[in-house]
Amino acid sequence: MMAYYVALALRSLKRNKILTALMVLAIAVGIGASMTMLTVLHVLSGNPIPHKSEKLYHVQIDPRGTYGYRPGMEPPNQVTWMDGMNLLQAGKADNQALMTGGLLAVKAESSMLDPFFEPARYTTSGFFPMFDVPFQYGHAWGARDDQGAARVAVISHALNEKLFGGKDSVGHVLRLGGQTFQIVGVLGDWRPNPHFYDLNSTSYNGNEGIYIPLSTSQEAHFRHNGSTTCWGSGADGKDMTRNTRCAWLQFWVQLNTPANANAYRQFLVHYSQQQKALGRFQRPPGVRLRNVMQWLRYNQVVPANVRLQTWLAFGFLLVCLINTVGLMLAKFMRRQGELSVRRAMGASRRTLFTQLLVESGVVGLAGGAGGLLLAMLGLWLVRHRPANYASLAHLDASMLLVTFLLAIWASLLAGLLPAWRACYIAPASMLKSS
Repeated sequence: MMAYYVALALRSLKRNKILTALMVLAIAVGIGASMTMLTVLHVLSGNPIPHKSEKLYHVQIDPRGTYGYRPGMEPPNQVTWMDGMNLLQAGKADNQALMTGGLLAVKAESSMLDPFFEPARYTTSGFFPMFDVPFQYGHAWGARDDQGAARVAVISHALNEKLFGGKDSVGHVLRLGGQTFQIVGVLGDWRPNPHFYDLNSTSYNGNEGIYIPLSTSQEAHFRHNGSTTCWGSGADGKDMTRNTRCAWLQFWVQLNTPANANAYRQFLVHYSQQQKALGRFQRPPGVRLRNVMQWLRYNQVVPANVRLQTWLAFGFLLVCLINTVGLMLAKFMRRQGELSVRRAMGASRRTLFTQLLVESGVVGLAGGAGGLLLAMLGLWLVRHRPANYASLAHLDASMLLVTFLLAIWASLLAGLLPAWRACYIAPASMLKSS
């Protein structure tokens, strides 16, 4: 029966090609605009580490003085060197990492490329197992390398392709910032977006090419490349490992159970109280422990203009639906004679209503196909915008399915009123007038 309804729908749509084209175009334009922005929003608000995001927490404590204090104030987003090292050495988490960003001049002794600058990550060995970073060759450095400020490095998949043509480069030597480092590992294709573990450099497409021990970066006097929050007199941002009044490091912990998270939060409170008793902290304990998605929401990583444009796009879809309702109403009312004859021959209102909705669904499928093409064009335009998230704007399988479901749903919704109106006009009056 459904195949028969589809055949009737196609025959009906062919009778007035201009009106059919207008309905399909209205649906396609609305779907194209809304799916373009919905896809961008979907990409930007995604979970960068979905299998583990509930277990990874960003740590905040407040070491500042009493000046400007207000109850409930947010602590700094980063930690000082002293506090980061104290928390790291306490070892109260299931896993932990202290880190910051950098920028290093790179030169491979076995490469003919001229030296160039590459974003770097100065971190501790817990970074790799905590974030489940995959390795293509070799492995990460260990805790002893952290303690001994070893001259070792892990490089990204992309940098390995650039310097060594994708070959196993473990054991090769790099010149980083004018100093010699040995490669111990090469990452697999690892590109978490958003760049959740350090939002100071960039929110998207911010993956580093080089990873070295944090202790090594300080011994080598490599400057960090990120934000710094300083307070009080004498806080000039120099000699960062000795300065207790500048926060510039990110501290992440892995806490595998809610009980562990509660216990660690209490540990941070006790640590703050202890530091206040020692005279370092002046404020009441200001502790925040947010998991990955909470941290991204707190930082409002998704640009506000993207959310606004998404709402505007769906508003435009609503306008297109209203126009489609008018077009369908005009089309169905023109067929009152045909529908009245079918009613007089025994067809029920339900049968006619179903037939007209199937016709609306066919319009929706055609509009979905057109909307998909327009969405792909829209995403192509987005990828050419000067935004750090532009290259991420691609239509995945889930968004492809949503495109057609939304098109069919929209066309069925637009067809409800015209179909109901056409089916509930008395057939006798139409037959008499004809």
